[in-house]
Amino acid sequence: MPRPGRPRFEQGNAPSVAVIGGGIAGLAAATLLVERGAHVSVYERQQSLGGRLAGWCIRLADGSEATMSRGFHAFFRQYYNLRGLLRRTDPDLSRLTPLPDYPLLHSGGLTDSFARVPRTPPFSVLGFVALSPTFDWRDLAAMNARAALPLLDVRVPEVYQRFDRISATRFLERIRFPEAAHHLAFEIFSRSFFADPRELSAAELLLMFHIYFLGSAEGLLFDVPNEPFPQALWEPLGEYLQRHGAVVRTGTSAQAIRLLAGGRVELRTDTGVHRHDAAVLALDTAGLRQVVADSPGLGTASWRDDIAALRIAPPFLVSRLWLDRPVRSDRPGFLGTSGYDGLDNVTVLERYEGEAARWAARKGGSVVELHAYAAADARPDHLRSTLVDRLHRVYPETREARIIDSRHEWRSDCPLFLVGSHHRRPTVRTPHPRLTLAGDAIRCELPVALMERAATTGFLAANALLATWGVRGQVLWTVPRRGRSPALRALGALAGGRS
Repeated sequence: MPRPGRPRFEQGNAPSVAVIGGGIAGLAAATLLVERGAHVSVYERQQSLGGRLAGWCIRLADGSEATMSRGFHAFFRQYYNLRGLLRRTDPDLSRLTPLPDYPLLHSGGLTDSFARVPRTPPFSVLGFVALSPTFDWRDLAAMNARAALPLLDVRVPEVYQRFDRISATRFLERIRFPEAAHHLAFEIFSRSFFADPRELSAAELLLMFHIYFLGSAEGLLFDVPNEPFPQALWEPLGEYLQRHGAVVRTGTSAQAIRLLAGGRVELRTDTGVHRHDAAVLALDTAGLRQVVADSPGLGTASWRDDIAALRIAPPFLVSRLWLDRPVRSDRPGFLGTSGYDGLDNVTVLERYEGEAARWAARKGGSVVELHAYAAADARPDHLRSTLVDRLHRVYPETREARIIDSRHEWRSDCPLFLVGSHHRRPTVRTPHPRLTLAGDAIRCELPVALMERAATTGFLAANALLATWGVRGQVLWTVPRRGRSPALRALGALAGGRS
């Protein structure tokens, strides 16, 4: 809950705030600040907004124009604050379209589906176990039930105190989780953090389990934009900010921040020096580390050390293929995969995205996207060919298709939530009251993850600044901080003596 205060700044007495970073976190912070009447300037190093969900125009070999991006993202229904941000320009969320299922496929032939799994806790978990082919009664009998009890009552932030020092893989081994279910479900969720589950904090895995299974009634169903990210999401939001008086400076890279007398800040960019009353640093991990390293007067020694200790996840590859013939019509828009030598998912874009659907209709083909996460040991060129080969195994009809054009994004800029790292992650508040942080790498005492953590910390960063001027912030929504079912909480308490 934000602190009480006046509804907005008085005209002529509003502060100037720099929001550095035009991704989800920066856009959330900028939106709330400008709505409260602050003079906001957004600085984004890329030529367009959206951060890691930005898009850019390309020309294909057949002469068509298309929008390339870093790939598929699921907008889960538990992303309450991100969806609230998008409602600023799309009140009914009509630019999002639902996908009917979150299907999973293992190379051994096992498949899982969440379409028929009940969404109300605790029936969500019971339904998953009952319907999944990866569980049978022998698996359940062999599990270490006591070690599994913490799954039933995840509490935030306590989950980090109890489970941040072991890996996701070690936790699943401890409870003797069925190997097939381990690979088909939980490993896929782990890799959504772009991390090897052997390195990922078990606390993050338990948090995901809570968010999607026992902490909410939305389940694992999600929506996706019905046009590319820029057209569906960021261009409308950029126009919204500018209508409210914000200045959006794309193609402007932040370099350093200096604190001035009276609490003001001086921002040095590649285009000049800008002075503001406050600032939000909403950069990716590498950008935040670089700006702090190049700003020697910023923060305390321990705070600077914590920023420097932030780590980046291993690289990932997104390959998008424009094929001259269609993928079979019953293929899903999204398919999670495991056991295919690095292929983590397959997306058939024309199933939901208008631009891809129009191209596919003109050419009689398909637009297919392949993802490989945590690809630290792979050579990009070799991985590209491997993904195409595995596509042919997953969807055999693509073997005969000619690739009209392809684009490949090899990136390494996502945060890595290593075992034991939570206590060192920086929070929204910094040693300076007029400087806040936002982003999916920032520590947050709410049960949020991934894009929702970015949006939530963006709003929290704006709330913290608004509070210094006595202006009311925004109410935020999350799944509960602990399990929703009293019966399951009672069972979960047996594992740790809690009530």
